Amino acid sequence: MPSTFSSLRSIVKVALGSAQVALLSSVKAVSGGSPASCPNPQLSCHNTTVETNTCCFNAPGGLLLQTQFWDSDPATGPVDHWTVHGLWPDHCDGTFSQYCDESRQYTNITAILQSFGAIDLLAYMDTYWKDQGGADESFWEHEWGKHGTCISTLDPDCYTNYTPQEEVVDFFNKTVQLFQGLDSYSYLAAAGILPSSTQIYTSAEIQAALSAPRGVAVTISCSGNALDEIWYYYNVAGSVQTGQFEPAAPDGPKSTCPATGVQYLPKNMSSTPSPTSVMPSSVNPTSIPTSTTPSEPFQGSGYLEVQTGGQSQGCIISPGTWYIGGTCATFIAAASGDGFTLTSSKGNCAIINEVLSCASSIATPDTFSSLNAELAVGGSPSFYANGVPSGSTQQTVSTSMASTSLTITWQNK
Repeated sequence: MPSTFSSLRSIVKVALGSAQVALLSSVKAVSGGSPASCPNPQLSCHNTTVETNTCCFNAPGGLLLQTQFWDSDPATGPVDHWTVHGLWPDHCDGTFSQYCDESRQYTNITAILQSFGAIDLLAYMDTYWKDQGGADESFWEHEWGKHGTCISTLDPDCYTNYTPQEEVVDFFNKTVQLFQGLDSYSYLAAAGILPSSTQIYTSAEIQAALSAPRGVAVTISCSGNALDEIWYYYNVAGSVQTGQFEPAAPDGPKSTCPATGVQYLPKNMSSTPSPTSVMPSSVNPTSIPTSTTPSEPFQGSGYLEVQTGGQSQGCIISPGTWYIGGTCATFIAAASGDGFTLTSSKGNCAIINEVLSCASSIATPDTFSSLNAELAVGGSPSFYANGVPSGSTQQTVSTSMASTSLTITWQNK
């Protein structure tokens, strides 16, 4: 790897586990055996002698890539979020293995996750791990079979009291944990890089925005001139299940975007494919829920549907803004005192300066309540915006009086 990144790599470390900032709050623990205990683990790709304990040292696939998609047409996932591609164990020299265990080419990923009680994990994947053609289940099977079976620390022999297929849950859970800590949309937005049909950017601008939060470069890929994929690299000290992930630089120049004239196209939500994976029967996650009967109480996983002028008009998306034209964000409602808290993929939700906001920077979520099946703050179900959003625009939702009055109801997922 380029030596210019060695000092940064030793400084910037990411520990994934119980200390996640933007974790899915209720991913179930695997009810099975235990992965290997790894005291004083060696950092992958940094060994000077052959490491024989591949349950505590990822080899030969010691460079782990968390890869993400931006599918604009057909569109997948929320309008303001990238989606998961996978977790790839590349070799430390730029090569990689694939389909490493024919006996574990499973074709029932949904059923496996359900059997271990990982229902919230599966619900998250239904929103953020999407196939552009709508075949989510086949996509998950492909990512596990091609890449997951090549992660040495996920080998069944690495578990004490192994329960068959528990390593599958660990693979998808870890991939989601990594993805939740890599908010590409926010990284780019912070640098003024937003989806647009007319604006163009340079690769250097995009690379700088994505490199800044981690201190190391990433790989960006384009379809023609349109940005559509990001690869984040890690080395791991210990196992993928319990080890420490340390940001790493790409193993060579791999970006495929032009130096200038790069487009970052908005998602064409009218082109979103219909899902073909096994889904909860109550909702189609690629469209705004059509039910007109609100669900009460606010609990578990669900959507925040907006009502204005006596009609259902879109929903609240992950930052807490109101959006009309695409996928509703999944919120987690958890009981708290006499009410409940709300969390989205962006983080905890609260009223900040009279504005509904959800972000990882919100340490303590507000406690909301339900009044006549409507979301309420301080005993009032009244919210306001400066107009009804249209197209790709979003509206800030406030408790301060404005031109458009709205209420927010809960739809179970």
